[in-house]
Amino acid sequence: MSASSPTASSPTSSSPTSSTPTLPASVPASGRQVRLAAHPAGLPTPEDFRVELAAVPAARPGQVVVRTRLFALDAAARLFLGGVGLPLPRLALGDVVPGAALGEVVASTDPGFAVGDEVCHQLGWREFAVADAAALRRVDTTVLPSPTAYLAPLLTAWAGLVAVAELRPGDTVFVSGAAGAVGGLAGQIARLRGAGRVIGSAGSPAKVAHLTGTLGFDAAFDYRDGPVLERLRALAPDGIDVYFDTTGGAQLAAAVRLLRPHGRAVLCGLLDRQNGPRRAHASGEETTPDLGYAVTNRLTLRGLRTADFADRRAEAEQEIGRWLAAGRLRLDETVVAGIENAPRAFVDLLRGEFTGRVLVRVDGQPDHKTGLAPLDE
Repeated sequence: MSASSPTASSPTSSSPTSSTPTLPASVPASGRQVRLAAHPAGLPTPEDFRVELAAVPAARPGQVVVRTRLFALDAAARLFLGGVGLPLPRLALGDVVPGAALGEVVASTDPGFAVGDEVCHQLGWREFAVADAAALRRVDTTVLPSPTAYLAPLLTAWAGLVAVAELRPGDTVFVSGAAGAVGGLAGQIARLRGAGRVIGSAGSPAKVAHLTGTLGFDAAFDYRDGPVLERLRALAPDGIDVYFDTTGGAQLAAAVRLLRPHGRAVLCGLLDRQNGPRRAHASGEETTPDLGYAVTNRLTLRGLRTADFADRRAEAEQEIGRWLAAGRLRLDETVVAGIENAPRAFVDLLRGEFTGRVLVRVDGQPDHKTGLAPLDE
C-alpha cells in the first residue's frame, strides 16, 4: 500500500501566536483544504468530504510554507477512511485527506529551502502546507526528468518487483489492476528488467487495449469478462512466476493456483475490498486463495509497505529516471482541474473511471512547469 498513514500527515493548524514569525505578504492568510466530513459506508460520495478555507499558520523555525500546485489521488487512501475491517489508523473527521503533493516554497525559516524552490510533500489535499523542512523533498529534474514523477508510486512498483518478488530475467509476471497508477508502472518495470512475459488485468476493453497498445504488456484481459482463473490460464498456460497483486479477491485466488513452484506474490493493494468486505461472487468464483497451493508449490506471499524500502528510494529513482529520460517508461497521468473537484474525482477513481495516476491541479489554471493539461482542456 502506498498511501501515507493519516496520523503522520497533518501539520500544526493552530493560529499564529505572537512568538511566531510574521507571514510574508506573498502568503495569503487562508487557503483551501479538503477535509473528511463523514466516514463513508461502502463507496464514498462527494458529500463525505468538504472543501473549506483554513488559516495558513506562520512557519516556525525550521519550517517551510508551500503553495501546492498539484496533488495526487490514491485509491489506497480509502483504506484510512474506515469501514474496511482492517487494523489501520482511521482518519478523524475534520482531518485533511493525506497524499503526495507538489508545490513551490513561498516562505521559509529554514536555510535549506528558499522561496521559489520546487518541493514535494505528503500533506495531502490542501492549497498551502506548512511543514518541517525535514518532511519535504526537493524536486530534482536531473534525477527524475518530470516533476510529476515525484507524485508517482515509483518506489512502490520498483520495490515490489525488485526487492520483494526478486524478479528474474525470463519470469512470467501477472499484474492485477494494471491500468492503475501502481499496476501500470509495475508492468512496465517488469518488462524493462527482463521479464519474459508480462500479463495484466483491467476492468474494461479500453483499458485492456491501453495495456497492450500503449504500456507494452504482452497480453491483458478484462477481469469482468468471465472467470479470472480461466482468462489467466488461457494467457499463461504454463503458469506464472510472479504475481503483483493490487486487488486481492478472485485475482489473488486465481494467481495462487497458477504460480509455478517457488513463485512469488507481492501483496500490494486491496482494491477488491477497498469499500468494505466483499461477499463471494455470485458466479461462485473463488475469492479466497487456497493456501494448499502455497504449501505444495513452496510459494512466497509477502505484503508490501512502501515505507519499508525508503532506504532504496535513491536507487529506484536513478534507474527509473534513466528510463524516463530515454522515453522507455511512460507516466500515465490524468489531471483534474480545481481542488473543489477532488472529492468527485476520488469517487470516480474508486469506481475505476481513470487510468494511471490522477492528479488534481489546485487552482484549475494551466500548469506551465509541468505542461499538464486538465480534462477540460
